Amino acid sequence: MKKTLRSITCVVILLLVANISFAQNKIVVFQTDFGLKDGAVSEMKGVAMGVSTDLKLFDLTHEIPAYNIWEAAYRLEQSARYWPAGTVFVSVVDPGVGTTRKSVVLKTKSGHFIVTPDNGTLTLVAQSLGIAEVREIDEAVNRRKDSQKSYTFHGRDVYAYTAARLASGVISFEQVGPLLPQQVVRLPYQEAVLKGKTIKGNIPVLDIQYGNVWTNIPDTLFNRLNPHFGKTVHVSVFYKHKPVYNGDMPYSQTFGEVPEGKPLAYINSLLQFSFALNQGDFAKINHIASGSDWSVEVSVK
Repeated sequence: MKKTLRSITCVVILLLVANISFAQNKIVVFQTDFGLKDGAVSEMKGVAMGVSTDLKLFDLTHEIPAYNIWEAAYRLEQSARYWPAGTVFVSVVDPGVGTTRKSVVLKTKSGHFIVTPDNGTLTLVAQSLGIAEVREIDEAVNRRKDSQKSYTFHGRDVYAYTAARLASGVISFEQVGPLLPQQVVRLPYQEAVLKGKTIKGNIPVLDIQYGNVWTNIPDTLFNRLNPHFGKTVHVSVFYKHKPVYNGDMPYSQTFGEVPEGKPLAYINSLLQFSFALNQGDFAKINHIASGSDWSVEVSVK
């Protein structure tokens, strides 16, 4: 009986330690719309290193277009799943700094942590990785010392500081601040759905270097249209429900299967339905952009 109780106690302790260590792999990943022309990103990293020089600091991107919360949401969702559980992300695209928007840390069901203003940045990652808990940052505890007179750089004074304390184990997730309801501010967008013989979806981002158009339609949903390589795919693009583009293109495995300058439909590296011009800029030529207001309809002939 005593051995059984000792075994149970050991298991409970191990589970508790494992749960605490989720936020203690010492990895912090930064994302902002600051660019790298000034010292803002360096300041954030300096604050983090001031908490612990054992931290490992990485960049997701600092080239989010200014104030573009949607793209911040997309890049987080695109990247977070590839990092180990326990990684702490700092995402600062914050046009509402100084307003009533909350500063939060989201713990996903996958064990990732995201430190950010709750302004829509969590829209996609909350859906794909799930919400385990959300806590509001208690700035009375988790704010850089002597920074109370700074009202416009929460990325440095609150988010980087809190992320570093969490990742290094100085604080537990529970010490971030009070527990909030399991919901976050969500930006409206067209989720990928099959209606009859047409799939409706969103254009979350462009493959910007080449002008390819990426959608949020997963290959598993697209396959329900019974496509075969070489079949004709009809694509319609809308901005705020107004038509921007209508056209046909072959479903192709590689870009080289169509002549230079011709359109094709394909599955991209994230296993999502996409379309492009072979060695051409589809988005620029057809005046297509990305974001929550852009939607697409796809059918197979």
